[in-house]
Amino acid sequence: MTQTLPVGVSVTARVPASSANLGPGFDTLGLALGLYDEITVTTTGSGLDVRVEGEGAQEVPWGPSHLVVRAVERGLEAAGVWADGLDVVCRNVIPHSRGLGSSASAAVGGLAAANGLVRKIAPERVLDSAQLVQLASEFEGHPDNASASVLGGAVVSWSEAEVDSERRAYRAVSLRVHPSIRAVALVPSVRSSTAHTRGLLPDLVPHRDAAFNVSRAALAVVALTERPDLLMQATEDLLHQAQRAPALPLTTKWIAILRGSGIAATVSGAGPTVLALATEPIPAELRAAAEADDLTVLDLAIADGVQVD
Repeated sequence: MTQTLPVGVSVTARVPASSANLGPGFDTLGLALGLYDEITVTTTGSGLDVRVEGEGAQEVPWGPSHLVVRAVERGLEAAGVWADGLDVVCRNVIPHSRGLGSSASAAVGGLAAANGLVRKIAPERVLDSAQLVQLASEFEGHPDNASASVLGGAVVSWSEAEVDSERRAYRAVSLRVHPSIRAVALVPSVRSSTAHTRGLLPDLVPHRDAAFNVSRAALAVVALTERPDLLMQATEDLLHQAQRAPALPLTTKWIAILRGSGIAATVSGAGPTVLALATEPIPAELRAAAEADDLTVLDLAIADGVQVD
């Protein structure tokens, strides 16, 4: 039986950005980053009111098709709860279409906000983290960014066909990142289309390249958790970064510059952001040169998963 939320219940979800792939772990490895969107949802007597502040405010729909709204509604539905009306306020900081998981964060934030509403009036119906990973990944079509924003830290994610169903099951486990590792994002002002850059990838890859990436993805787990000194080798890739390079010239340039300076740098997701992982700060001269190249340089903590108040 569906339970109706009373009017005036309010929660705020704080959801981190994320980076996917981390070099070799295509559609598998992810990392939560300390850059946050906030979503406040309040139950009302009827209707839908949506307001968006910050990133993308003039570009995203302010209505029922907004991803956050759809995620809130999906979360309530999954928990068997109904709201007669909703007031939704999105305060966006995560850059859109830059490879920092903004759409995954929107889905996770909406689901988590819905879960927060449920927790206040029907705690026995609250969704667990595995369910949040599943639902958020259904919006995304793959679990790397979404699971990072749900679980925090680094994640290893995968999908599999459910028995007797065409539905995909999305799974993830979290990794505790070595405390000495710091993340730096170099964010271009230009945007990138995930669909376009994914379309540059070949349908078939050589066996030796696949084997290379398997070894580096396995090594990445070790480097992220126990051996930061292996980050350079662990972030090597043959499957997607070079193939996307023609569409991401500035990204490619700065990955080469950073790696030439001994800093483990990769394309963040589908780009164009560059993600650098290191145990020491980026040298001041490199930071200044990046800023002169119209890149915004962000020092980001490795984040915990989505939080709801």
